[in-house]
Amino acid sequence: MLEILLQPFQYAFMVRGMLAAVLVGVVCAVVGTFVVLRGMAFFGDALAHTILPGLAVGYLVGGGSRETLFWWALGTAVVSAVSIGTISRKLRLKEDTAIGIIFAGMFALGVALISSVRSYSVDLAHFLFGDVLAVRESDLIRSAIFGGVVLLLLYAFYKEFALLSFDPILAATLRLPAHFLDLLLVILIAVAIVVSLQTVGVALMVAMLVTPAATASLLTRRLPLIMMWAAVIAAFSGVVGLYLSYYLNVASGAAIVLTCTVGFILVSLGRSLRERFFRVSTV
Repeated sequence: MLEILLQPFQYAFMVRGMLAAVLVGVVCAVVGTFVVLRGMAFFGDALAHTILPGLAVGYLVGGGSRETLFWWALGTAVVSAVSIGTISRKLRLKEDTAIGIIFAGMFALGVALISSVRSYSVDLAHFLFGDVLAVRESDLIRSAIFGGVVLLLLYAFYKEFALLSFDPILAATLRLPAHFLDLLLVILIAVAIVVSLQTVGVALMVAMLVTPAATASLLTRRLPLIMMWAAVIAAFSGVVGLYLSYYLNVASGAAIVLTCTVGFILVSLGRSLRERFFRVSTV
């Protein structure tokens, strides 16, 4: 058993992959807590897909450079997030309508760019489906810096975000800058998504935002504990997923997400059984 646990760490890429999976898991889980509380799962999924044209243009401009791809993806994500809020507010459209418009347009643009130059469509596949084992030291440092900024801002505005999530009427009564805080939150979600791209990819990104936080919400109702449990679940899923990827030879991003999903199923079943037992014992 000890040999099974230690064997992957003989390779530097596995060590970097483990660190990246834990880092991404913690950042996405903490941000994802507010995504779940505010019912923004569709927004997170749409925002992840709107990054596609940024990746395509970044590849063309930088010739495949990871640094260029990261900055173009980040810029595209932030612009898309701001555009959704602006369209919804200025044109008085429902937010899900604005999300659908930006999501469809940006994703179609990304597909068009990728399909027009077939030579790089394969090179971008790891951003679509994730390839945490290809994380380099520079990628890890960049992810740690931006992930740390996201967590720091969430800590600084924790009370405001919590109040807006649980009682927006009281937040308005207290004259909190709701528009600024909403904009800040969507930008933090955008940054978390870009930081996580190489780990789980565009296609599976929403799972890292939603599943750990949803699982944690079944274990406790206190927001700080939900964040803590979500971070633990996501980090644990990242480590277990990488072990499965290593020994079963499956895609690392898919293995991590499937581990998260299995965890959610087990916790939900355990809660159902506990509630049923409690009802029977009180009869």
